[in-house]
Amino acid sequence: MTTLVSATDAPGTAGATAVSAASRALRPTLGAELWLVASRAIKVALRNPEAVIPNLFIGLFFFAVNVGSMQHTIAKTAHIDAKAFELPVAIMFAVTGTSRATQAVVDIAGGYFDRLLMTPIRRTSLLFGMLLADFLIALGLAVCVSGLAVALGVRFASGIGGFLLFLVLASAWSTAYSGFVYALAFASGSPETVNSAGFMIFFPFAFLTTAFLPRNLLAGWMSAIAEYNPVTYFLSALRSLIVEGWHTSTLLGGLASIAGVGVVGFLLALKTLAGRINKG
Repeated sequence: MTTLVSATDAPGTAGATAVSAASRALRPTLGAELWLVASRAIKVALRNPEAVIPNLFIGLFFFAVNVGSMQHTIAKTAHIDAKAFELPVAIMFAVTGTSRATQAVVDIAGGYFDRLLMTPIRRTSLLFGMLLADFLIALGLAVCVSGLAVALGVRFASGIGGFLLFLVLASAWSTAYSGFVYALAFASGSPETVNSAGFMIFFPFAFLTTAFLPRNLLAGWMSAIAEYNPVTYFLSALRSLIVEGWHTSTLLGGLASIAGVGVVGFLLALKTLAGRINKG
């Protein structure tokens, strides 16, 4: 600390160079920064389970209702078990929107965000550390919902490896979508905006797709929209692991849809994060 103070007092570029060198020496590794931010976010979520439990309830609710109401229809039209067809939909509703963006807004309002900016932490770690927490929380939710489905008789044609990939894809989708929610959080600083607008963005993604019927049974305009909806390919990838096994082209389509959503969402989040930092 003495070195840092004296370097600040030094005139010219030599002092600035010393400050920069001291900051780099004090800065933890990228992995340590990410885990610092992520572990705090996870601890906050565990202390406030009401921020996570509703997502689990929604996922289980959609699974029970969709299977109960459409079991015979799906069996006749898609020729697969309704539980296998609807499990990816339940997972989607459980993990989408599980971001810690609301906590980020609280941190901004409470001054914790500004205190972090006074440390040598990388600015991008503030976002990607929260996203790491989102991934791990979504993974836990996916395990709970899919574990119930397995207990009810759902089996994965792709085996244990496919089941693990299923969980990773679900968590990756959740993380990719979270980029949009963080963009709202950093831009607005309002928990109300995060909660309401975050859901409104997801609403058309969720229902204008193959969530409830196979694509060949959708009406003309609905089928056309579903073709360009990334959720369609995400759901197809999850379903293929359950029903078909390792179907490379379908899995690549799912990965591409997750990557596309993630790239757009993360770029927006980084842009609004930079704006928030400059504003602060």
